[in-house]
Amino acid sequence: MTKIIGISGSLRKDSFNTALLRAAKQLISAKAALEVTTPEGIPLYNGDVETEEGIPHAVVMLQNKIAAADGILLATPEYNYSIPGVLKNTIDWLSRPPEAIPRVFGGRPVTVMGATPGGFGTAMSQNAWLPVLKRLGTCPWFGSQLMISRAQQVFDETGKLTDEAVRKRLEAFVAGFVRFIQSGNSR
Repeated sequence: MTKIIGISGSLRKDSFNTALLRAAKQLISAKAALEVTTPEGIPLYNGDVETEEGIPHAVVMLQNKIAAADGILLATPEYNYSIPGVLKNTIDWLSRPPEAIPRVFGGRPVTVMGATPGGFGTAMSQNAWLPVLKRLGTCPWFGSQLMISRAQQVFDETGKLTDEAVRKRLEAFVAGFVRFIQSGNSR
């Protein structure tokens, strides 16, 4: 079974990106599994904390989950035309110590999707992730894009995906990523 770790870029309880990952989990093929995570519990990166206390337990746990997974699915909001600080902070911690990068990220298939209440989707945020993903040595999948605009019209008040066209796009997006992972061309 193909294992994917989905990381939401938001801490908000009613996050559209966490809701997008939950919807993806419901739509994923029976030959794959998606575990949804958030940056909850990961402190702000501080080199002094790393030196004095080591890598926080929440970070080590997520590093181990990613290392055991076949792929990473980032669900990123777009804040001020760029990546959200909380998700960048999570990735920064996950890359510590530097010797962990090959185990956690090296050659690992990754893709990015996002949802926002704004009208332009998350194109700028997704593009801003590219140099970070390159630096970490991941294997990005560019087979499709998923940028949800006006997310408040796509999800109901409980976070359930209600837009049929978006559901079909999400299902195709996730299926394409799973095929990419399973093809073995990513590693």
